[in-house]
Amino acid sequence: MSSFGKYARWSFMLGSVIVLAAACPGNSDDKLAKVTNPAQQYQTMVNRAVEYLKVRGQADDGSFSGAAGVGPTGLVVTALVSVGATAEDPVVVKALKYLEANVQPDGGIYKVESKHRNYDTCLVMVAFASVNKNGKYDALIKKAEAFVKDIQWDEGEGKEKSDLFYGGAGYGSSSRPDLSNTSFMIDALKSLGNGPEDEAIQKALQFVSRCQNLESPANNSPHAAKVNDGGFYYTVAGGGESKAGNEENGGLRSYGSMTYAGLKSMIYAGVSKDDPRVKAATEFLRKNYDLDSNPGMGLQGLFYYYHTMAKALDAFGEEFFTDAKGVKHAWKDELRMKLATLQLADGSWVNENTRWMEGDPNLVCGYALLALSFCKP
Repeated sequence: MSSFGKYARWSFMLGSVIVLAAACPGNSDDKLAKVTNPAQQYQTMVNRAVEYLKVRGQADDGSFSGAAGVGPTGLVVTALVSVGATAEDPVVVKALKYLEANVQPDGGIYKVESKHRNYDTCLVMVAFASVNKNGKYDALIKKAEAFVKDIQWDEGEGKEKSDLFYGGAGYGSSSRPDLSNTSFMIDALKSLGNGPEDEAIQKALQFVSRCQNLESPANNSPHAAKVNDGGFYYTVAGGGESKAGNEENGGLRSYGSMTYAGLKSMIYAGVSKDDPRVKAATEFLRKNYDLDSNPGMGLQGLFYYYHTMAKALDAFGEEFFTDAKGVKHAWKDELRMKLATLQLADGSWVNENTRWMEGDPNLVCGYALLALSFCKP
């Protein structure tokens, strides 16, 4: 039986829960948060989200939120596979056909009119890598890898290593680089089995290091010492920008989601826990451990924050994350419980703050399932 077949059977067994959910789709299901069996709680959340995506989320052409480009579909496919789906499950088959139809002659995977060609391609690369059996997608993935490496900001774009654009990746082929898209690019390369020895990952590390509020030999940014709290912000390029705003001295404020993205990226690039950059980032996160908000941003980007947090703490490799007050957090259990309180009765998740598409249940379900995949009991 396929993974989705198993999910369907489990959902049937929990039919009374699903019927209750369908009756009041606009409210979170408090009963789920009170389930004391962690495995049951996890599986119930997964089943309900999968059912939502399958029945309500997927369009006839196989896409998820296709009006926003192919990126959301790639992210949802990766999320489904991360919680047990296979390449043979009908919902995944339809989505993969849609994605294959958007493979372009230059190797990128995007809609022709897309301005987010790097973002789209990186998310879809991870999706294809997650279902690549017997080399079926080897050629496609190889061309996509070459595409994203070619448009990375480096010597090919006339940038020297001292330039603050160097090593970064943006939404498109000529977009200003930012930490979020650079992080997605590193994720994509890692999904192919590329490690710290990959030249593109090392170039990206230089950009990532310059987006940190930390004076260090790796950071020649004029912003490095203005805040100096070890956290990360959106981009050092083009004069710099933090979505959390600026300090009075012009410093760019650190915030949670970008700090987890920075920490994860450094670890994937081979930076050790003893490195001052990692130590400073974890110190910021210990001071700002929070599951009720994206530190520095409130509810903005909350589910992006959850999925990035889960990836980063998994990469950090510690079962408990100790905050600055000395409290040890079983972060997997805490994050799973938090997602249980936020899941709506129809199986989806949405953010009441809709910035960055977080009013879209398809995208947010993708983020939530990816986060849950690191929190399985």
